[in-house]
Amino acid sequence: MRILIADDELMSRRLLQKTLERAGYEVAAVENGRIAADLLCPRDGPRLALLDWVMPELDGPGVCREVRKRKEQSYVYMVLLTSKESKEDVVAGLESGADDYLTKPFDAEELKARLRTGLRILSLEDRLVEAREQMRFQATHDGLTVLWNRGVILDLLGRELARSMREGVCTAILLCDLDHFKDVNDTYGHPAGDEVLKETAKRLVSSVRSYDFVGRYGGEEFLVVLNNCNPAFGFARAEEIRKAIALRPAQTSIGPIPITMSLGLLLSQDWGRRPVQELLQEADNALYAAKAAGRNCVKVATPKVFPEHRTTPFREPAKTSR
Repeated sequence: MRILIADDELMSRRLLQKTLERAGYEVAAVENGRIAADLLCPRDGPRLALLDWVMPELDGPGVCREVRKRKEQSYVYMVLLTSKESKEDVVAGLESGADDYLTKPFDAEELKARLRTGLRILSLEDRLVEAREQMRFQATHDGLTVLWNRGVILDLLGRELARSMREGVCTAILLCDLDHFKDVNDTYGHPAGDEVLKETAKRLVSSVRSYDFVGRYGGEEFLVVLNNCNPAFGFARAEEIRKAIALRPAQTSIGPIPITMSLGLLLSQDWGRRPVQELLQEADNALYAAKAAGRNCVKVATPKVFPEHRTTPFREPAKTSR
């Protein structure tokens, strides 16, 4: 563990450094508070600090206040070293953001014991942060494929469509469905089917740009959002994704399983300002058309022409076997 020592007395600083290096710490030693604050505030700075109370430029409590101003950094455990013994001084030091204090002259074993307490607190904080990140990931990602889940991919689609309208660019919506996936589960078993879904997810992600979105829409259906997509190349990009799925069988624990995918493509520039669910329904209609055309192909959602006084009706897609 890295630890920062800030003390303007050279002999005291060297003694502390040798004591802590023998205890296994990686030590950085500085002579004033301003340098200490500059080293502790960056994201990759030390997370343990021993700060002398009285220092040039910025005293120990001042360093604590500077560090505590940060909002997103990992926690820094700070111990004040002081010759001040009044309760008022101790309270002032702790209220500045210090976690503990030691009165000079201090015992080396007590110092190391207090630092071990700091290490336990930092370890607990790390575990809490890790647990929070895991819960955040689980709330936003599909548990099997680790793609964005349905709620998140729909939210991202809505935001991207709004942006494309503002900027006058095109968003491509691809509703994708694995062909005959029920047969895969029935023939090879659900564990193999899960492996096929995970392999499909990997191929979809590798087939798009880093700033495009891929989510699991439900079951064997996936939603791909191609941001700022040149409409002249929308179909070609959909074909590339289709080929990436059909190019080779999915490798599973029971052997290779051939897979193909049908895709419904919708280019937002063709549809104007429409509700997200209406656009998804039109993409779904195009997907049904791809299934009806023999599967393993791409069909494009094309707006129908209506008289000016009418709007495109909202239709429930016919439910057929996919």
